[in-house]
Amino acid sequence: MQNVLEILIWYKKKSRPLPWRQTTDPYQIWLSEVILQQTQVIQGLNYFHAFMEKYPSISDLASANEQDILKLWQGLGYYSRARNLLKTAKLIHNSYKNSFPDTYKELMKLPGIGDYTASAILSFAFNKPYPTLDGNVFRVISRLYNLDLPIDVPRNRSVYKEILENLIQGNDPRLFNNAMMELGATVCKPKQVQCISCPVQMHCMALKYNTVYTLPIKLGKTKKRNRYFNYLYITYKDKYYIHKREGKDIWENLYQLPLLETDAVLNKPDLISEINSSILSKSSFKLGKQKDYTHVLSHQTIEARFTHLICEEKPEFYSTEFVTVSSEKANNYPVPVLVEKFLLSL
Repeated sequence: MQNVLEILIWYKKKSRPLPWRQTTDPYQIWLSEVILQQTQVIQGLNYFHAFMEKYPSISDLASANEQDILKLWQGLGYYSRARNLLKTAKLIHNSYKNSFPDTYKELMKLPGIGDYTASAILSFAFNKPYPTLDGNVFRVISRLYNLDLPIDVPRNRSVYKEILENLIQGNDPRLFNNAMMELGATVCKPKQVQCISCPVQMHCMALKYNTVYTLPIKLGKTKKRNRYFNYLYITYKDKYYIHKREGKDIWENLYQLPLLETDAVLNKPDLISEINSSILSKSSFKLGKQKDYTHVLSHQTIEARFTHLICEEKPEFYSTEFVTVSSEKANNYPVPVLVEKFLLSL
């Protein structure tokens, strides 16, 4: 189709020289795609280079431990991506002899790989005709064809996918997918749309019917919830205490300061009572300074209060899971950005 040809010509002239576009190595392509989920390119670039420097091959990544991966991932959020990254690396190393499978069926069996990532690997690494449907491409197709089918309704995905499958036929899959994604990322943006620079503005139905800023349609956003974290910075001599966060919740397997999650941020009398009943056993302490932070995530807002507990004797905990760290050793442990922000403020 003429509009596809015009997009491809535009891409060859205007595309950004991103490192994962300069290779057909499935390892680098997969790594970049995992990093760029829920992440802007400008931020993801630094993480991509850091991972490639420390783990230049799939076998290097497979030999890493989870704590090192989480530490390198720190600040990117959605930490399940990092845990799945390691799981998949180990599977490819052990079960596929360090070679990525080149079929959709086999790729979909790997942790953290869904339709989009599988299609990206197949098209960018193996040049197979699997269209990549991400948020950028949803937006381009929705506007180009003036489609008002909500993109967050699962059954509508097949409609957009079918259009792409027709468009990709007879074209270079690697070039086609990169061009469609680049158009959505740099021209057909959610806001500040650059219609005047669009190579297919003459074919765009949304531009014709003045619906550019109303498309694509989403039915609704997930309602945010508020959470209240009371962190305890417990110091004894020149060390403080942390523990690994477990359970199926945010920041799984990252380290944090002792935490009391409550229905509201606690005042000092209530805080002391909670500490004595659930954190410290037979330990004397005095309260030091407090700092408050608001930390906004995609589906929740955390109101956090950090309280310094100064212990003159070695504290005794109800739980044995706490470990002591010095400021020199703190960088060995992956922590949530919220905790890191507090520790850096000291």
